[in-house]
Amino acid sequence: MKLRASQAVEVLRAAGEPTRLRILALLAREELAVLELCGVLDQSQPRVSRHLKLLAEAGLVERFPDGAWVFYRLTGGGQGGGLIREVLDRIDPADLVFARDAERLHAVFAERASVASDYFARNAARWDEIRSLYIAEGDVEDAILQAAGPGPFKRLVDLGSGTGRMLTLLGPRAGAALGLDLSQQMLNIARNHVSEAGLKVCELRHGDIFGTRLPDADADLVVVHQVLHYLTDPAAAVKEAARITAPGGRLIIVDFAPHKLEFLREQHQHRRLGFSDAEIRRWLGEGAFDIRVETLPPARDAGLTVKIWTAAKVADSAAARQRTAA
Repeated sequence: MKLRASQAVEVLRAAGEPTRLRILALLAREELAVLELCGVLDQSQPRVSRHLKLLAEAGLVERFPDGAWVFYRLTGGGQGGGLIREVLDRIDPADLVFARDAERLHAVFAERASVASDYFARNAARWDEIRSLYIAEGDVEDAILQAAGPGPFKRLVDLGSGTGRMLTLLGPRAGAALGLDLSQQMLNIARNHVSEAGLKVCELRHGDIFGTRLPDADADLVVVHQVLHYLTDPAAAVKEAARITAPGGRLIIVDFAPHKLEFLREQHQHRRLGFSDAEIRRWLGEGAFDIRVETLPPARDAGLTVKIWTAAKVADSAAARQRTAA
């Protein structure tokens, strides 16, 4: 579907202002909170918010509240979004303004990574204890076992494996298993847990959930357990998990439903306060997966509801083949 001339003018008018173009270039990298954009642009929140409002009205960015925070991202589809991406692709990355913005954004990423690394290092040894404060883990694990099915699985991949609990839970059903995590402290604990469980099929590897370097369709069971809420770009992580899931295999995502417990963001480095079914379905792609959702209400007064999205990759659909090739 082509843009009408009037639509193209509207899109270009919205983007044709220096600050708004800078905002679009930043959001092309990943979704960002308003205050993060303010810091990179060195502009006040009211001014940045006005620009974002205009971009949202033109259909170029999406706004989504998350607890007390508000995030923005580039609109996923549409001819207007395609036009803007083409414009951004033509900007010289060495341009002084855009290069400075990229450096400042990199500093934001580095600060986030440092804070998260310190947090995980401090809490690695008692990670399971901390997690048990939020949810009834035994009930969740029973539901995960049901979602995975009896197996056997040729290859299990656990993304963001933490202390290795998913490996020890599902590893006995797998011929081979791989756990990836960026925290060396977590990996060391996971290695001990896997060894104590006698699971010789499990490998622990330092790796990035956004770029696993694993082949397409590498595993017939992929698990992303309580990881997405820590990530700067959960959509990209879901896409990577979907890529490595084999046709006919299953991808299990476990995380929280949307909530408003800001202390988890402030004290425990949660970046996102839960996810909606619509978000997960959109990130997995239309027609590529058959998705079943299970909701586990909170067992304590913390008010956290756990969601389990079980996505079975469609074996022969055009959408599945296209997603694997992307």
